[in-house]
This record gives sequence, structure tokens and C-alpha cells, in this order.
Amino acid sequence: MISSIHGRDSRRDGREVVPARIVDAAENLLREGGADAVTTRAVAQRAGVPAPTIFRIFGDKDGLMESVAEQVLARYVTAKAQQVADERGDPVDALRAAWRTHVDFGLANPDLFVLLSAPGPHADSPAAVAGTQALATRVARVATAGRLRVAQERAVQMIQAAGNGVVLTLLARPETERDPALADAVIDTTLRGIVTQDAAPPASDLAPLAVAARAAVPELPALSDAERTLLTEWLDRSVAALQEGGQSWTVNPWLEP
Repeated sequence: MISSIHGRDSRRDGREVVPARIVDAAENLLREGGADAVTTRAVAQRAGVPAPTIFRIFGDKDGLMESVAEQVLARYVTAKAQQVADERGDPVDALRAAWRTHVDFGLANPDLFVLLSAPGPHADSPAAVAGTQALATRVARVATAGRLRVAQERAVQMIQAAGNGVVLTLLARPETERDPALADAVIDTTLRGIVTQDAAPPASDLAPLAVAARAAVPELPALSDAERTLLTEWLDRSVAALQEGGQSWTVNPWLEP
């Protein structure tokens, strides 16, 4: 339904401003009164269109809400992408700050966040994909710095799960009963599991070294495509083994020179 905002019906109307105006009206009602305020009649009145126009363009209320969620998410992700491009300094600090921004966004947009967190077509929307890519870029910078202890994909999934989980947990409680320290406690615990505490991990700590090498493969010079593919496969297998076997996280000190 998300794509319907630019679909056949909007072109047939000859006025692309109509679906955009409807989505804006629904978003404003959602912010003002929550999900219960977004009725077809209220949206039609706010947008200045007949109610049947909403059904013709979006199919039903669920389709309209998906378009609202996509619009809000796209705006948020655009700002996030710019932040990624401008970030400098400690990549772990940047990752922590971005996670806090994500939590604040969810708490500020409770109805939309619940909609976006549920499985559905929005999960593969351009905005959702761009949001995940922004997180993946930050995680890659941590890996390149030699401070990531798990595979990049797993780190992204862990951070997403922690972020979504803490927001939904907080939203499930009345605002006056929420633990203000919960979000920071969750990100601290998550980062301790995936990031080294020191800027330069010891040479005996194989996990961050292997992950950093894997992150650098695309930039390594003098390798053919076949060699790059083979090196990637080797490092992926090593990282996976280090993740699965606790005893393999560090070099046996008796075997060090």
C-alpha cells in the first residue's frame, strides 16, 4: 500500500498533491490525537477531499497509515543519513548517540513506531532499508577501527533488536511509570557484548582483529575479484567460529611467542 501514494490512482486524478495532502492530514491528526483520531471522515475533512478519494488512492485505512509511517520514517532517515555523513571522532560514541536518537524518535512517535515495528510491507520500504544502511555504516566504522567483537551483520541485528525492544517496553507503560535509566542500561549492556572497551584491542584478542580485517576487504589493493571473494569467505568463517566458540575468542597464551 505504501507505493500507492504515487500509484495509478494518483496519476489518474492528475493531481499528485491530493494523496500528499491526505497523508499530511493523517499525520497531523495522528500527532494531535493518536491513532484513534485518524478516522476516514476526519482525514477527509482535514485534507478537503471526499472520503471515497481516500479509499480509491490508499485502498483502506491501513494503506493510508502505512503511507503516513513511510513519510515520517523517510524524513527521519534522511536526517539520519546526513548525520552519518557528517560524523567524526569515536565511532562507538557516534553509535551510542545514534541509538539514543532512535529511542527518542520512538518515544516521540508511539503510534507510528508500533506500526513500523510490526511485520509488514514497510519493513522492506526504501526508507526502512536506508535506515538500516545508516546503522550498518556506523557499525562498519566500529569494525574498521578494530573494536567490533562480532560480525557486522550480527551487530546490526543486535542493536536493532535492543533499540526496538526498549522502545516498545517503555511505550507499554504509562509515561509516569517509565524507568528513565532503562534505555542507557540496555545500550551499555549491548555494547559491552559487541564492542571492545579499549580503542586498541590486544593482539591476543582475535575477534575484533578478524572483524576489522573482514571490514577492510573491499578496500584492500592488489587483489583480484576471485582473491577478494576467497578472502571474504575465509574471514566470514573465522568470525563465525569466534562467535560460536567462547574458547576461541582469544589466542591461547601458552602458544604466544
